Amino acid sequence: MTPPPDRPTSAAERRIGPDTLAAYLGHLDAADRAGAVALASGLLADGFSVTDVLVDLVAVAQREVGLRWFTGSWSIAQEHAATHVSEQVVDALGATIGPPRRGHVVMACVEGEWHALAARIVTEVVRAAGWRVTFLGASVPARHLVSYLHQTGPDAVLLSCVQPNRLVRAARMVEASRAAGVPVLAGGPGFGPDGRWAATIGAAGWGASARDAVALLERPLSAAHTGAPPPPPDDAYVAVLHRRRELVRLALAAVDPPQESAEDVAAGIAHLVDALIAAVRVDDDRLLRDFVGWQEEALTSRGGRALLGEVLGTLERALTEHPRVVARLRAARDGAPDGPGRAG
Repeated sequence: MTPPPDRPTSAAERRIGPDTLAAYLGHLDAADRAGAVALASGLLADGFSVTDVLVDLVAVAQREVGLRWFTGSWSIAQEHAATHVSEQVVDALGATIGPPRRGHVVMACVEGEWHALAARIVTEVVRAAGWRVTFLGASVPARHLVSYLHQTGPDAVLLSCVQPNRLVRAARMVEASRAAGVPVLAGGPGFGPDGRWAATIGAAGWGASARDAVALLERPLSAAHTGAPPPPPDDAYVAVLHRRRELVRLALAAVDPPQESAEDVAAGIAHLVDALIAAVRVDDDRLLRDFVGWQEEALTSRGGRALLGEVLGTLERALTEHPRVVARLRAARDGAPDGPGRAG
């Protein structure tokens, strides 16, 4: 019996392979806009969709770019240049998408969040699925978001959060959106592994990728996803939030960094305090422990001296009237290295 002829493989059944990814990363490394756009456009000509190229090439490459920065193999300047090239690729692919045929959604990044490329990718993938999408950009204050929602009345807000220390700000944006009658669909690692903290702050759903955002928009969003969000377990996080500046000042004085690094250390301490506030807000020790571990690794990869033990100890001493907060700090401190001036 003669076997049937081989069936041609469709674009939907193919995957963008490691050689193509390596070539694209080469263009990013060289800040080669023309080469990166040509490669992406060539994939469209080969039958891959805009979604395929954005999710399986550009987004994957950006994760590698972030890893190279994190491990110190790329400088901040190299990371910025590569990200800018990918932004231009997103622009070029977005220009090929047809007019909308479905409802209106708004895409925003949490206030203080300046990593906007992932949100840009989600924007174009959702547009490719037929939605009209308004991209509000990086670091959108809650009050400006809610004003825009009242003006435009979209079907949903897509909210991007990359870092969990900004989760309290995300909670404010979710609360403001729900009060305006607009449900929020969350995305990004800032909402925790598997998005575990998204529902805690009142989001209607969470997605790990741009394809997930499209799938979430296919589901009905009911009145249960608007109005007052679930209340926090208690108001301890508010007390810490009100003392944020004081806590940063105390911890900075305790570690007393050299003048040339004082600004960077102060920023790192502020991020850690924000992570503490977020951990109390969502009632999960893992948030602060994981954030401390990330900060420790980031410092080590750059040869910086670990200050985390002293910072955490200072925060403990300043917050003794909040036992639940102190317990979280101690849990995080268990794995932190000794800071300068801390006795064994």
